[in-house]
Amino acid sequence: MKKLTALLIILVFVLSACSAPAPTPVPEETTQVFVDSSGRSIELPLEITRIAASGQMAQMFLFAICPDLLVGLAQPWSEASEQFIHTEYYQLPVLGQFYGVGTMNMEEVIKSDPQVIIDIGEAKASIVEDMDAIMEQVNIPTIHIEATTETTAEAYRILGKLLDREEKGEELASFVEGTLEKVNMALSKTEKTSLLYLLGNNGLNVLAKTSFHAEVMDLVSDNIAIIEQPSFKGSGNEVDFEQLLLWNPEVILFAPDSIYDQINEDPTWLQLNAIANQRYYKVPGVPYNWVTNPPSVNIFLGMLWLTDLLYPEAVEYDLFEEVATYYNLFYGHVLTQAEFSQLTLR
Repeated sequence: MKKLTALLIILVFVLSACSAPAPTPVPEETTQVFVDSSGRSIELPLEITRIAASGQMAQMFLFAICPDLLVGLAQPWSEASEQFIHTEYYQLPVLGQFYGVGTMNMEEVIKSDPQVIIDIGEAKASIVEDMDAIMEQVNIPTIHIEATTETTAEAYRILGKLLDREEKGEELASFVEGTLEKVNMALSKTEKTSLLYLLGNNGLNVLAKTSFHAEVMDLVSDNIAIIEQPSFKGSGNEVDFEQLLLWNPEVILFAPDSIYDQINEDPTWLQLNAIANQRYYKVPGVPYNWVTNPPSVNIFLGMLWLTDLLYPEAVEYDLFEEVATYYNLFYGHVLTQAEFSQLTLR
């Protein structure tokens, strides 16, 4: 009888277990909350596969880590850039940019269907209002990631984690940190050379010391273009030739689209020591100006180039190897020695 009772109890227990309702499955998370550099908490998809850049600076930054995720371009590539950029990325539609020239086409942004719009760079005072304004217009999550010269490496690590590309983000961050270390080591061994950066159709605009676009020149050289009210526009401050004579720098850099090719035998320009001594150079400009305009991740390439140009005896790196590494990391292009020579006029 006891055995029968025990069997009945076991049978009831088994039947009860079989008839119990199955546990409710826990739904998989599909979103994440991202706190951007402005302190805004924004809900984003857990897996991000489609991104729009807020402007050209952000585009340059993002292209290195996720070119395949960009749904469009803030600014089109130049024709000269085509040899360095894969066709599928070169031909992306142009969406415009929120800041600067080329107003963002909100209809095109919506049509391209990004999951997030990313702004990268040094924050303006109105950054919270700006990001919120874009979100309201297009109903697409919009975030800002701070990226100054000192924080660019950290920004790449943040992006790597956000986009599940931590290995690539770390690779880019390490290159940036290594560049700063190499440049600062070279600068510690030498006195800085006096320099001017000239641009404009007649070469009479300068990038003034402390201006937004002169960061590389201020770091690597003695930028002697000291102006009471520096322009923070890419076009710089306009001056006259008499002012250039007063400054009379050891070295002059010309913007890629300036008058570099026209001054070699001009008696007026030969009054300047830098021209007379053949110490003037055109800044490489493909796909972007290497040192400025816009000053995004390209400035790390510019630091390497300008430091090597001014202080070859102090550098401990091979410029071609550094530039080739940059083009591979940031553009996905294997740079040849011939292309390097063409870019640097060497």
